[in-house]
Amino acid sequence: MPDFVLIVVLLALVAFVVVILAQSVRIIPQARAGIVERLGKYQRTQGPGLTLLVPFIDRLLPLLDMREQVVSFPPQPVITEDNLVVSIDTVVYFQITDPKAASYEIQNYIVAVEQLTTTTLRNVVGGMNLEEALTSRDQINSMLRGELDKVTGRWGIRVARVELKAIDPPHSIQDSMEQQMRAERSRRAAILTAEGTKQSAILNAEGERQSAILQAEGEAQSRILSANAEAQAIETVFSAVHASEPSPELLSYQYLQTLPEMAKSESNTMFVIPGEFGEALKSLSGAFSGETAGSENMSYEDREKSLEARARRLRERRSQEVEGAGRKGRPGISSAIADLAESARSTSVTDDDTRYLSTKELEKEARRAEKGNPEALRQEEEAEEAAQTRSDDAEAAPPQAEGPPDEPEPEQPQDPEKQ
Repeated sequence: MPDFVLIVVLLALVAFVVVILAQSVRIIPQARAGIVERLGKYQRTQGPGLTLLVPFIDRLLPLLDMREQVVSFPPQPVITEDNLVVSIDTVVYFQITDPKAASYEIQNYIVAVEQLTTTTLRNVVGGMNLEEALTSRDQINSMLRGELDKVTGRWGIRVARVELKAIDPPHSIQDSMEQQMRAERSRRAAILTAEGTKQSAILNAEGERQSAILQAEGEAQSRILSANAEAQAIETVFSAVHASEPSPELLSYQYLQTLPEMAKSESNTMFVIPGEFGEALKSLSGAFSGETAGSENMSYEDREKSLEARARRLRERRSQEVEGAGRKGRPGISSAIADLAESARSTSVTDDDTRYLSTKELEKEARRAEKGNPEALRQEEEAEEAAQTRSDDAEAAPPQAEGPPDEPEPEQPQDPEKQ
């Protein structure tokens, strides 16, 4: 029996010691702070770590969170300056900086911050109209933070920032705002469409103008190139003609070469040999002088044969002139006359309207070419024609009884080739 009592006493002592130790030793975690009271009076502020308390004398108050805390408050109805009720949701970020003040200066700092935020929000937003409240969130946040920080400082609390989550106007105002926004968006869309159409028209007009300018420049350049090419061709031909030192005989020969092509056309019934080509025909009278009589009464076949014979004789004369003059490759007057005979032979047509130069006309052209002085030759021809006219008149007039004897006719100039 005594042993049983001793065991019970020992167990009681052990339990008492355990309780005393549990009350005396406390561990405070990181970012926490504790207030130690001794006999109900503030003793100290205990930080993180091991804390020893006097049993039955010291007491540790609930630990305070020293980290920044986020508290979201429910929507608060606020009346604006234009008497519209809006619902505002707020979020407050705060941190305990003085555990003693937070424990002894305010009973419930979270409720105090909520109520202070509501009253300050009503004061700030109450001085604004709806449009300012909707567009001035940053300004409202700054004003709320400043007002809250002034009051909560003595509570050992620092307000980091205040955010407005939402500002909800009445439903009627929301409908009006939506209509206004739709109208504004429609107006902006119309403006953008008009600007796009205007810009498109400007770009199209600019493109057409540029295209017209480029086309005109291209046409002008094409004309310039064509004119330059034509001028270059003319200059080249002119230089080639001057470089070859062409004589009147060569030019006459080139002109005579075009007669066959002219004869091929059905519309050409008469060939005209200009007077400046008379030098090329100065030997023509000699070629035809022996055959003038009766040539006009020759038949078509006889004329062809006569022309062929003349061409052969003129070819022989041309070869003799080339050998005598020593100018190879350049045709002389006789060659031009021979080619004229060949052209006349090759271009003979049976059209009665075709006109050939008569032998007298050819002899006259040859004589003009031989004289070299057109004015003197013209005066001589006029004198011959006047003498011939007087001779014809004298033969046709009746004989007179008296009068001086007839004067002899002036001697006709003879062609050198005939002599």
